[in-house]
Amino acid sequence: MDTTVMDEVTRAAETEAVRQVIATLEHSQLNELAEEFIGLFRADAIWTTGHGRRLTGREEIAAFTRQVLPGAMKDSTATYEVVQVLFIRPDVAAVKVHAQYLTLDGRPIGNPGTPIYVMAKEDGRWLLVACQNTEVLGT
Repeated sequence: MDTTVMDEVTRAAETEAVRQVIATLEHSQLNELAEEFIGLFRADAIWTTGHGRRLTGREEIAAFTRQVLPGAMKDSTATYEVVQVLFIRPDVAAVKVHAQYLTLDGRPIGNPGTPIYVMAKEDGRWLLVACQNTEVLGT
């Protein structure tokens, strides 16, 4: 059996599960919930921040997040919209997201982001594994 093929029902369910992880990522950032955010990562994950800082492993991601997240959203909000999910295998997905930081009254702050998140499904749960945040320049 070709493990790269998913039936339509399974694809829809897995896509929704992936979307829920991104919704949780947004929720954790907006509400400055560091532990919820950290819990989305696999133990050996790689995270490159929007400013190019590479963080390796959940512990390093956790230390950074606990330092920067509290207070980060006091004057702003953000949206994360899944724009594409590519299933590399049934248990591995590349997820393209449109991110935008906004003032509390809804005006864009800076350029949008276009992160890509590689996710893996382990023990029935989708986790962030390799993530790259990228700012869209020239918009």
